[in-house]
Amino acid sequence: MHWKLSRRTLLAGGAAAAAAATTGLAKPAVRQAADLKPIPIPPPIGRAERLHRLAKARALMQANGIGAIIVESGPSLDYFTGVQWWRSERLTGAVIPAEGDPIIVTPFFEKPSVSESLSIPAEIRTWNEDEEPLKLVADFLRERRVASAPVGFEETDRFFILDRLQQQLPGVRVVTANPVVRGCRMIKSPAELALMQAANDIMLAALRYAGTRTRAGMVPADIDAMIAAAHKKLGSSYDGGLVLIGESSAYPHGSHKPQVVRAGEIILLDCTSSVHGYQADISRTYVFGADPTPEQRKLWDQVHRGQQIAIAAAKLGAPAGSVDDAVRRVYESWGYGPRYKLPGLSHRTGHGIGMEVHEPVYLVHGETTPLAPGMCFSDEPGLYIPGKFGVRLEDCWHMTPAGPQFFTQPPPSIDRPFG
Repeated sequence: MHWKLSRRTLLAGGAAAAAAATTGLAKPAVRQAADLKPIPIPPPIGRAERLHRLAKARALMQANGIGAIIVESGPSLDYFTGVQWWRSERLTGAVIPAEGDPIIVTPFFEKPSVSESLSIPAEIRTWNEDEEPLKLVADFLRERRVASAPVGFEETDRFFILDRLQQQLPGVRVVTANPVVRGCRMIKSPAELALMQAANDIMLAALRYAGTRTRAGMVPADIDAMIAAAHKKLGSSYDGGLVLIGESSAYPHGSHKPQVVRAGEIILLDCTSSVHGYQADISRTYVFGADPTPEQRKLWDQVHRGQQIAIAAAKLGAPAGSVDDAVRRVYESWGYGPRYKLPGLSHRTGHGIGMEVHEPVYLVHGETTPLAPGMCFSDEPGLYIPGKFGVRLEDCWHMTPAGPQFFTQPPPSIDRPFG
């Protein structure tokens, strides 16, 4: 999506940069990816589902005493309106009232482009370069007679929107829109789950394709190029990946130091894929070209066990943080940590996932949100030994009325890292 800038983009440099940095060893596999058969993809989210989302948002606003919410460009704007737009100094956003249709506020010269993806009934109100867009927002709130009611701000809205709205509407009461936006986005519909399943199927197939074609002498960019080529043919958007070799795998988001594939070294792949805006996030760790050492096998097996501990702790109604606590207790009993110290698990056990790779809520100590059907998370309790290597296995899952269900099955062993 237009708004995304991930840690993978920053570290891996994106597919274009990766292609420029390849050694050329991956070229045959990149060409052969053209022979892959596309994986069936469900249709994108339609108008009817977005109207249902708006109805739910209005009900949540009324239940929480919120007069309207303001959502600027990004995943939440797309979620409610279908408008896909990037963030800049020029405001494009939606004002969604507790009663009636929303409006879209955007620059005058952007109206034709913004209207192309708008998929709900909403008036587009425009402003010229010498005009104040937040006046349009304030005027709309007055028209709907909610200017004196609390206005909810989506948690990623930027400060300038609040600051300039307060100038236009002195005394405005601003509250968090989390009860509304999170209340909608955390619970995925069957259509959303189907898109995420397709993204996960493609992501795993692409990792398997590249992982089984890795050769000595390759650099991360070679492996990334194979993953990207497989994605292109299989039918999803490749959102970038981390390819960590050797010691780099000991640092969750890698290193800029040169890395080359050699026999006996750990390779850690952590990559994302999207289908119609819905994300997959999968990690696989394996040993290239040699039998794993006892230390490599032990750490891999412990992380594999950590994934199972996490999924077993994911009970309906349990606090999301209890999943992290369950894993960390066992890891500490094995001598890691304590808590987030290294060697051990230095990051949370998992994150919410949906239209964003990382979105609320998180599987982290202290998170009290109860697990409910439709919530989606990653399961990635990695273990890292600084100066040596790390292991991360990651599969995403969603909560059902009967308990958690993986989108992809964790690999059975370090000898079969792709299943």
